[in-house]
Amino acid sequence: MGEIKKYLTEIQKNIKTGKAQEQTHRPAFKEFIESFASGISAINEPRRVSCGAPDFIVTKGRLTIGYIETKDVGKSLDEIEKSEQLKRYRASLTNLILTNYLEFRRYRNGEKVESVTIADVDSSGRIKMISGNLERFNELIQNFLNSLPERIKSPKQLAVRMAQMAQMIRDLIKASFEKEKEQGTLHSQLEAFRKTLIPNLREESFADLYSQTIAYGLFAARCNKPDEKDFTREHASFLLPKTNPFLRKLFNHIAGPDLDDRIAWLVDDLAQLLASSDIGQILKDFGVRTRKEDPVVHFYETFLAEYDRKLRKSKGVYYTPEPVVSFIVRSLDYILKKEFRRPQGLSDTKTYILDPACGTGTFLYSVIKLIYDKIIEQGQKGAWDEYVAEHLLKRIFGFELLMAPYTVAHLKLGLLLQETGYKFSSDQRLGIYLTNTLSEAEHKDLPLFAQFIAEESSQAAKVKNEIPIMVILGNPPYSVSSANKNKYIERLMEDYKEDVRDERNIQPLSDDYIKFIRFAQWKIEKTGSGVIGMITNNSYLSGLIHRGMRKRLFESFNEIYILNLHGSSRVGEIAPNSLKDENVFDIQQSVAISLFIRKKNKTEPAKIYYADLWGERESKYAFLNRKDIKAVKWKELKPKPPYYFLVPKDFSLEKEYGNFWKITDIFSIWSSGVKTHRDHLVVGFTKEEIIQRIRIFISDFSDEEIRKKLKLKDTGTWGLSEARQRINGKKLECKIYPYAYRPFDMRWIYFESVLIDRGRLPFMENLLNRNIVLSLMRKPTPSHQLSQVLSVNSISDINFYAFQTYFFPLYLYPDEKQKETETKRRPNINPEFVRDISEKLKLNFIPDGQGDLKKTFGPEDVFYYIYAVFHSPAYRKRYAEFLKIDFPRVPMTSDINLFRNLVKKGKELVSLHLMESPELENLITRFPVPGKNEVVKVIYDEKSKRVYINKDQFFEGIEKDVWNFYIGGYRVLSKWLKDRKGRLLTYDEVRHYQKIVVAIRQTIRLMQEIDNLIPLWPIEFL
Repeated sequence: MGEIKKYLTEIQKNIKTGKAQEQTHRPAFKEFIESFASGISAINEPRRVSCGAPDFIVTKGRLTIGYIETKDVGKSLDEIEKSEQLKRYRASLTNLILTNYLEFRRYRNGEKVESVTIADVDSSGRIKMISGNLERFNELIQNFLNSLPERIKSPKQLAVRMAQMAQMIRDLIKASFEKEKEQGTLHSQLEAFRKTLIPNLREESFADLYSQTIAYGLFAARCNKPDEKDFTREHASFLLPKTNPFLRKLFNHIAGPDLDDRIAWLVDDLAQLLASSDIGQILKDFGVRTRKEDPVVHFYETFLAEYDRKLRKSKGVYYTPEPVVSFIVRSLDYILKKEFRRPQGLSDTKTYILDPACGTGTFLYSVIKLIYDKIIEQGQKGAWDEYVAEHLLKRIFGFELLMAPYTVAHLKLGLLLQETGYKFSSDQRLGIYLTNTLSEAEHKDLPLFAQFIAEESSQAAKVKNEIPIMVILGNPPYSVSSANKNKYIERLMEDYKEDVRDERNIQPLSDDYIKFIRFAQWKIEKTGSGVIGMITNNSYLSGLIHRGMRKRLFESFNEIYILNLHGSSRVGEIAPNSLKDENVFDIQQSVAISLFIRKKNKTEPAKIYYADLWGERESKYAFLNRKDIKAVKWKELKPKPPYYFLVPKDFSLEKEYGNFWKITDIFSIWSSGVKTHRDHLVVGFTKEEIIQRIRIFISDFSDEEIRKKLKLKDTGTWGLSEARQRINGKKLECKIYPYAYRPFDMRWIYFESVLIDRGRLPFMENLLNRNIVLSLMRKPTPSHQLSQVLSVNSISDINFYAFQTYFFPLYLYPDEKQKETETKRRPNINPEFVRDISEKLKLNFIPDGQGDLKKTFGPEDVFYYIYAVFHSPAYRKRYAEFLKIDFPRVPMTSDINLFRNLVKKGKELVSLHLMESPELENLITRFPVPGKNEVVKVIYDEKSKRVYINKDQFFEGIEKDVWNFYIGGYRVLSKWLKDRKGRLLTYDEVRHYQKIVVAIRQTIRLMQEIDNLIPLWPIEFL
């Protein structure tokens, strides 16, 4: 009671001065907390607090007991509880008190467990003690001080706690970095990594690397010595496994005795967590492996999912299922025996093996396990130790760029070898290197810290350039926006790009997985012979832009085996007999296993063997577990130039289709759509919401406030501050236009070049005027059919069909210079094509509108005819193989009656798709139940023909074929509603949706009528 009265008296004195702030009460609070038990210290370090540490760290000796966050007297703790800061503290700190000096709330593992108020402040500013609460308060403080460190026994629980603490360490590093001068330790370390490993490493990524190095360094040290009784951060670098000398040096440098005090307190807390965890039990669980799940990797994936879900996706970090790994490893073992006369296969002592993107070491683990099992099977267990020392560690290598998986790989392979009974000698290391496979090591005049990073990279470079690697395997990352653009890999990539230099967009060749295949090809060619086994994105098998890549692979290898695993949820692949098809990964992109075999003295082009694997995930796993390359039923393909497709193709109609006019030759000018990079700023459902955002953008708020409010980031080509200066004073309303955002989904756009990365000007000015525009993709989505054909009449988005969309306007308008001599629009149609039609139909061309189709025809007749042909189901099916490859071609008829009838049908379709047809007013659906009209969850009930937007409200009368109607990559009726999730539909939106239903119903009817009009294929050239 006495200490509480004394404490409250000090608080009262501070308040009476009239100048008291939160910090004013801290000395009294410190003394008050320390009075509750001997040996207790309540540490308030301003440098730490300024970087994001709680106000007080309460310790007893070296042991951290808990944390206290203080707020000013009178502050509402309800509001503070909702803050991002306290959410982070509750997630990361297991024993925490939040107080405004009078009310106290205690949190254990993020949950509020106790709350008590010891005094109130009346209207005159007097503090009144609440005597009845003092016993509860004493109990709260004693519970706080007596809280023991949690003893974690499960890998999942430890992974989650480590991730939560690593998040906070990352945030502390970022805050410390911002406050540190450029000559500071963190800045110099960032520069060292940039010079030696990752040239374009950003501060945020550096903080990730730093925090994960610390977290996994501590974890690896603890796993290496699970019985260590006095486990601390300072001892960790000595306890790290000697099989990873680089991590020992790096960890000691960044997390050793000289670790910045602003970060050290939390790192020490993480070490304390690991010290109190039952690591022995956790390592037992690590030894329990199932068919599909490696517990060590599962631990890492749990960590990463909790640490940063977006990081996993951006880095292409996906654990390769064991059946996939097993199939590849066993197949490579068989190939070495059969094709290279190496009876021991992967066990052969002269066969060097590399995983160039080894991640957590899954493939190399499988290789070692196969070799070990084979030696045991042969009764050679007694020779295992010597074999590992002399013939295994010296020929198995892995490269990895990310610190956490690199550490996990070392841990995982080290544990495996320990399980086999092998003991490392003091100077042995695993051949897993932290390096960038896709760059060269060029390190000169480096500071001390950078030197040992460079040494790791240099050892990897020796493997890359000097070791005759014969087997390359793995699962390289998939990342179209690759950061690997250095001279080394770009020089190698020239081979793949040589044949497609005339293409407008060769970005797909910049995907990281393509670069890893190129590296592997280069390395096997350098060795002279060898084999590659990888699972990758399968887009390179048939992509038009990848034809040069396929040509080089065809020329380089003797045999290529492709096991296409499919599994795309993005392009709606349909398995034979419409069976359900699932991906072997939890990703949308379909994948394939590729095996490339190169023998010495190669002279003939490669033989290509192909097989499909369709079905549900479990059935694919079962197949891959049972089979290897020798047990698959392969079909030999005969790829032809210029495409060299690595999938089966039926080109029996190639000559017929090749006689048609290509759409890109018919329309003189065409372009892809607008790419804003800031849809959430410049695109909206209404003009008003866009105006509101832009007004905030040009307001008096600071740049930082604008960044947070509007969620904007600077890029290499766009800066917020400069954009705000350039846009000030411009009129808003005059630059807001209708915007074809998605099929049947018209929105509005603030079409201002200052805020848009790629406005496609001056091309888009043709779409700001009265026009009809054909929208297409270069190849269809879903990949098995042409479905991306829709007319628009406004500027349009690049992802109109989910992927890159191109637009073909019927008319071109004079630009500013042309207006001096031209006043009228002109048809955007190749004159040679016009002459061809004119000769076939014996009609004269007029330059605008429609002709009478007796003596004349016009641009719109041409447009409607093309539109009708592209909507013919028979056309789409007959020429499906060619429509998968490139823009569609147009068959022309000399039958004037057929031409007239198709023009009529095409015109009806265009009118429907531009939402101009009177038929749209004849609704065939109902929206019968009143309510808020909020789109909560979209569900289609086939039996009742209803589409629910929430549990009560629905659209009724929607047939299954209408609901399942795709345009491009979207099921239209589903996509339109899902894009409005959380919105309250207006009357106009409810009616518009029902008009879309009519448009689709009528489109299905017209497509069948178009087929009925065409007597036979090909359309005759008479």
